[in-house]
Amino acid sequence: MDLEQIKALTSLMVDNDLTEIMLRDGETRIVLRRRLPGGEPLAVTHHLPPMPVVAHSPVPVAPSARPAESAGAATEANGQTIKSPMVGTFYASPDPDSSPFVTVGSRVEPDTVVCIVEAMKVFNEIKAETSGVIERVLASNGQAVEFGQPLFQLASR
Repeated sequence: MDLEQIKALTSLMVDNDLTEIMLRDGETRIVLRRRLPGGEPLAVTHHLPPMPVVAHSPVPVAPSARPAESAGAATEANGQTIKSPMVGTFYASPDPDSSPFVTVGSRVEPDTVVCIVEAMKVFNEIKAETSGVIERVLASNGQAVEFGQPLFQLASR
């Protein structure tokens, strides 16, 4: 990561009113935090290697004040997708020795837990928030995911 990339990321933060961005590339982890008026100053932290992730019991996600903007489904031309409500790490199962929450062909209802997204050492259960059948899993276990990134494709109706 060079100075120009950091400047581009800080511009992205300002343009989108973001206060923090966390990036991982292999064992390199970079966190950018920006000051809001009256808040803390911009900070850049660089960690090599990141702390190992220890799987703990998942922590439920608090209900969103704006459910339309949460992990819910967005209608796509070829069906619906379940999207990530946050930046973090995607986990298909509650721990490495367990079966995935859902697989291709699984029927989901709005309250069905489909995966976990770990953000800042908090394991957040992600619910389908729609009904359907999983057609494709779009994220890999342990993959870093972005806000709004499609995680699952549901079969078209």
